[in-house]
Formats: sequence, C-alpha cells, structure tokens
Amino acid sequence: LNHLEETKYLLPPDSTASTEESCGEGSGVEILENKPYEDGPGGSGQYTHKVYHIGKHIPSWFCAILPQAALRVEEESWNAYPYTRTRYTCPFVEKFSIDIETYYKPDTGNQADVFNLSSAEKRQRTVDIVKDYIPPHEYLVEEDPKLYQSIKTRRGPLSEDWIEEINHNPGQTVVMCAYKLCKVEFRYWGMQSKIERFIHDVGKYLGSAHRQAWCWQDEWYGLTIEDIRQLELETQLMQQKANVFQFDLMW
Repeated sequence: LNHLEETKYLLPPDSTASTEESCGEGSGVEILENKPYEDGPGGSGQYTHKVYHIGKHIPSWFCAILPQAALRVEEESWNAYPYTRTRYTCPFVEKFSIDIETYYKPDTGNQADVFNLSSAEKRQRTVDIVKDYIPPHEYLVEEDPKLYQSIKTRRGPLSEDWIEEINHNPGQTVVMCAYKLCKVEFRYWGMQSKIERFIHDVGKYLGSAHRQAWCWQDEWYGLTIEDIRQLELETQLMQQKANVFQFDLMW
C-alpha cells in the first residue's frame, strides 16, 4: 500500500473535524450537494457543494464592499483522486473567485511542471510542513510534525531534513506531494495589495491543513470510502441541527 492509496480516504481538513471547530457566532456550513459524478474534472469522482456563512470571520476591508446579506462563500469541489479541484465564489461579488487544482504524486515535489504552465504563469513556492514558519499564537504541540508520532503507523517525528533523507533513500519510505495550482480572479481597482495579502493567507491555510493531515493520520488511516461517506453524513446532520439552533436563537 503506497501513500497515494492511503490518503485517498484521508479525512479532509475542510470537513468533519475542522468544520466542527469552525462553527461559532456568525458562522456555519451547509452541505447542499454531495454526489458522484461522471465525465467531469479529472474524470469520475465525488462532487460537493457547500455554503459557508462566514459572518464576522472575514477581513473588515472585504466587509466594506459587501452588503450584510452577502456574507457567504460557496465552495464547489470535484474529488477525482489523485486529482481534485476546489472553487470558491461569493454570489454577491461577481469578479471574485479562487480556483485550486491539486495533483497528488508519490514523490517529494521534484516534478518541475505538473500543470504544463507557460513561463509567464509559473510562480512556484514549496510549502514544507516541518520548516514553514508558524506564528506563536497558532502553534499547537499536537500539530507539530517534529514531535508527532503515529500510533497506528509508527511514522514520525519528522526531522528538519526529512525531504533530503527520503531522496537519499528512494523506495524506503512512503511519501506523497500535493502539487497545487491556485488561480485568483479579483477585478476591483485599488485593492490589489489587500487581495495579495489575502492570497498569502490562503497559502498559510494550505500549509496548516497539510500539517493537520499528517498529525491527524491516526484518525483517517485505514478508513474505507464507506467510512468517509458515513462521517460526511453525520457531519451534515450535525451542521443542520446547529443551523436550526442558531435560527431559533435569532427568533
């Protein structure tokens, strides 16, 4: 069993556990659709359509260009593992979207051009879940790859030179790299610097999500697709109850 097969059933950081943690005042998630698809992005896979009620959890400068009723973000995702695509839009902001494509490969990130981009389109950055800076207020001991060791797989902790160690001993360790292409459309004059900082925050989130994927591996290792669907159903029912409770409080 290679790492690509293992992570096919990875508990997604943007659902279940992390979604439960994100619920709070002015927030919430609705799962509108969750169904298989054929002949879509990546071939055949699972399509999910969610709505995030983001409330107070967005930057104040973004609130300034939105009416109160527009504080929601829609997420569409196509999971045709080892290819996935996720698109974020805001219905009230016509000129804004974030599109993230991902290819999962059994290597340490040494493929130069997975997406066949032109030289003008390339702007690469490597995210290392061990070496990337974590602000002190965001640091969690239980999510530190340099300290974590899996009970089920006995993998970890990871050293500062973990990538070089794997490259020097190919075939001795299972490994996977997520190649991500992020495309952002934002056509509002005078706000380019703010959206660039926002894009940088998206990159920080991706690093955090993959750190969690590694440090939560005992939660997803060994799961089947049936287990994943059951977890998704339980999460959806929990979120629906939470949304009804919030609605009752409003009235």
